[in-house]
Amino acid sequence: MHNHHDHKPIIGISCGDLNGIGIEVILKTLNDARVLEFCTPVIFANNKVLNFYRKSLQDININFFIVKDLTKVNHKQVNIYSCWEEDVAVAPGQLSDIGGKYAIISLLAAGEALKNGQIHGLVTAPIHKKNTQGDHFPYTGHTPYLKKLSGVQDVVMMLVAENMRVALLTEHVPVKEVNQHISREKILGKLQLINQSLMRDFGISKPRIAVLGLNPHAGDEGLIGKEEEEIIKPAVKDARQRDILCFGPYSADAFFARGNHEKFDAVLALYHDQGLIPFKSLAHGEGVNFTAGCPIVRTSPDHGTAFDIAGKGIADESSFRQSLFTCIDIINARREFTEQRKNPLRKMSNAVVANAVDEKIQDDE
Repeated sequence: MHNHHDHKPIIGISCGDLNGIGIEVILKTLNDARVLEFCTPVIFANNKVLNFYRKSLQDININFFIVKDLTKVNHKQVNIYSCWEEDVAVAPGQLSDIGGKYAIISLLAAGEALKNGQIHGLVTAPIHKKNTQGDHFPYTGHTPYLKKLSGVQDVVMMLVAENMRVALLTEHVPVKEVNQHISREKILGKLQLINQSLMRDFGISKPRIAVLGLNPHAGDEGLIGKEEEEIIKPAVKDARQRDILCFGPYSADAFFARGNHEKFDAVLALYHDQGLIPFKSLAHGEGVNFTAGCPIVRTSPDHGTAFDIAGKGIADESSFRQSLFTCIDIINARREFTEQRKNPLRKMSNAVVANAVDEKIQDDE
């Protein structure tokens, strides 16, 4: 007989910048004991730092289990994996070297655990570029690090909400350099990863993907910029020849305003603000940042360290909570996807079964 927790994923949580809102939103999220029905959380940090924030928050009654060996996690409690022993001076709201140093210690320990299969997914609390990037961590953020860790050629930053998924072709690039990063190969590569992710991570059998144009009015047939005619349209064509249902390029100004994002399973935006402004404005529920195209399942809230409100107990944990549940959902979806491939009959979708039943009823009548 299987234990209940055989199917309950172990989710690692990196603590983010010690002086940001990360630990506060982690504690508020895990304070609801029902979370333990869905996953076994492991926070990569240290007991003293967590207690520092716990003291300043009302009504946090979490029983921590301190674990030194990840093969011995406690499935009935919130686990803390101690990544450091020394006392660290926490200064909420301050951008300091210490805040960044320990954020990276936490992340690297979680990365190691992922690599060894000791945790099944990772939710990352926010870090700040200023105090993390350096010789010991030569990355602009979580995404390039995870790409390196999992040894894949490319990944996609995808923002996920109830009513929309927006993927980015380019991420943290200055606007004046965006067009240098747009190529036919790159668009095709991202579309393939998005298509695969929608099937495997979100259980969508025939995903529909929209591609936005780069220029106003999607280039107006070459009158306002040539990228659409020379790069984007050919890339969309390439993707369709590979059986990817993708459409566009669409003029970005009206696309979201007319609710077109609701008609597609994902939208590929070509640069950061083109995708994130509509996402943050129109997403129902809380936004989650997901690294698609990666063997590792990693999610994070769609907000930053929020130093201005850190340590005041007023941070809203909904995006973090949503990130945790999205991580669990994707792990479960991947498991189902794999089982389906092994045995296509056993996993006939309920809808198919229901249709078959409907037809049978009509035949009998």
